[in-house]
Amino acid sequence: MKPTHLLLLNFNPISNLGADLRAILEASLAPDVQLHEERVEKSSGHQLSELMRRIKPSVTFLISQFNPKRPVQTLLNAIKVGDAEPPVIVVTEEDEPDEVFETLKLGAVDFITAPLKPNNILPRLRRLLPRNPLSLDPLSAQHKLIGQSPSFLSEVSKIPLIAKCDAGVMISGETGTGKELCARAIHNLSNRSGKPFIPVNCGAIPIELAENELFGHERGAYTNAATAQPGLIQEAEGGTLFLDELDSLPLLAQVKLLRFLQEREYRPLGSSKTRQADVRVVAATNVDFEKAIKSGQLRQDLYFRLNIIPITLPPLRRRLEDIRLLSDYFRMKYAVNFNKPVTSISPNAMQKLMMYDWPGNVRELEHVIQRAVALSEFSTIRAEDIQVSQFSPSPVIESFKRAKENVVKQFERNYLQSLLLAYQGNISKAANAAQKNRRAFWELLRRHGLDASQFTTKM
Repeated sequence: MKPTHLLLLNFNPISNLGADLRAILEASLAPDVQLHEERVEKSSGHQLSELMRRIKPSVTFLISQFNPKRPVQTLLNAIKVGDAEPPVIVVTEEDEPDEVFETLKLGAVDFITAPLKPNNILPRLRRLLPRNPLSLDPLSAQHKLIGQSPSFLSEVSKIPLIAKCDAGVMISGETGTGKELCARAIHNLSNRSGKPFIPVNCGAIPIELAENELFGHERGAYTNAATAQPGLIQEAEGGTLFLDELDSLPLLAQVKLLRFLQEREYRPLGSSKTRQADVRVVAATNVDFEKAIKSGQLRQDLYFRLNIIPITLPPLRRRLEDIRLLSDYFRMKYAVNFNKPVTSISPNAMQKLMMYDWPGNVRELEHVIQRAVALSEFSTIRAEDIQVSQFSPSPVIESFKRAKENVVKQFERNYLQSLLLAYQGNISKAANAAQKNRRAFWELLRRHGLDASQFTTKM
């Protein structure tokens, strides 16, 4: 794997910004990330272009003071390499909203102002690189799976391993927690990434058309079927079919889907011939599995077939430490989209965000910040700009004993899945890594309903 190059282009060498930034990065970067620092006092555009061609940085930190004599646009134009435009983060000592906003309009992707802190720098860097540059190993935020809370990272950190095999995946979580983003990340990190990713909301498909949508039909299959129509499975050939709200799929369609998962064969409506398809199916639901099975909404055999590797996304109210990070991300996104110089969120506004229960989760937070940026008349989002529902449900508080049992149970299952994924279903190697004898390890798998054979990497 080629090393990642980061460039610190320091146009303000008399300040401590360069040294502070370098110290933060050196303490956090993975061993194969190479850091370059160039102090620039007087340099032509040609010299800067030559520097960029020589180093070929994945990200450039431009340490500068806002100075009318050295327009940021000139600097940004000079460091482009051919058609490539490596992302530039501007680092300054001063927080001047109008100037900061101008740098974003001119082409910088982000800005950081003093004092420099790791939690302001590292998440930004992680979002810009195609793989995680840090010595820690959470999933890269290139897929907009943004967060640092342990409950969130413990789930999404499994995605790179899940992507390597074709085992069934069931993603559960409340509405707005990012289930489709997870499914897309699994697809994009897999060897299917060059093929289609087809998302389907099963709840939006009319009951009488569910089979037709999935499997397609032949000409004359029913009245007005003047031409043949491919189904979603055929459209997803070689790629991934994401079935959201799986419990909304009619039971007959669930039966036929189960057969497809078992045999990799299906039959379009009106056809006498079966067809084969190479498609990975990832499913999701926001309902309780056990209740859905007991009520007859979800077939138990289909659930077991898809729930080989479960991912449970925590609601936003259980990852409060991520609210600030997500809020800043959405603020920057919509400040650029709406062409508005909104550069910060006031402490009172952030407190209001932290105190809300977020029944709509990350999606609701995004909409709240989007609305605040659109309506704000100032460079800072104020508490009165934060408009949230007055009907937020009170959080359910579990007993300490129950909460501890649930955490331990989830930890055990996550740990076992990670081992099986890492050792491709080899029980002996996984047991040895866990420092348990093979029989005790197998018993743990049985207790959690895990089948090691489902974790074997598909070549």
